[in-house]
Amino acid sequence: MQLNKINSEVDQFSTYYKKNLSNIINNISNKEIEDFINILLQTRKKKATVYFIGNGGSASTASHFVNDLSIGLKTLGNPFRAVSLCDNMSVITAIGNDFGYEYIFSKQLEVLLKKGDLVVAISASGNSKNIIQAINTAKDKLSQTVGISAFGGGMLKTISDISVHVPTKEGEYGVAEDAHLMLDHLVTGYLAKYISIEE
Repeated sequence: MQLNKINSEVDQFSTYYKKNLSNIINNISNKEIEDFINILLQTRKKKATVYFIGNGGSASTASHFVNDLSIGLKTLGNPFRAVSLCDNMSVITAIGNDFGYEYIFSKQLEVLLKKGDLVVAISASGNSKNIIQAINTAKDKLSQTVGISAFGGGMLKTISDISVHVPTKEGEYGVAEDAHLMLDHLVTGYLAKYISIEE
């Protein structure tokens, strides 16, 4: 009897989750996705670098984005130069220990970022202190910014040059992160087609 109840609840939750995720994905603005793709192509044309940042699950998405953009597209003649600032644990822990966790990305950007580079920040809440600090540092160094957010968008949606917002309820981390990873595959999937035509 208990097993039947669990099976019924799993069935109901699965139906709800898939429907909710589908609705959220369908409500992401195509125009915002277009703007994101265009700025990535502009950055590639300038041979500048795209830096991705995020915390927790968003850090994994940032690293996944870099893999798909820089290596997965196999554009060896004219690659996307992409770096995740989430992956060097010795640097992250040194900055966190010496300056504070809110500076783990901005301190890296102070060293690495050049005018014309692009910073892509991924954050469900859009309010993480280290994300906002990094965006402000990028602006100080005259670099462009993209904020990929969820929930209400937070400060990230407001202060980024380009916003790609995933409209979820507050606290819906699972579907927010699902949709952010979908954006990775949508964007790089399109770029793979574009580049094959270009070449």
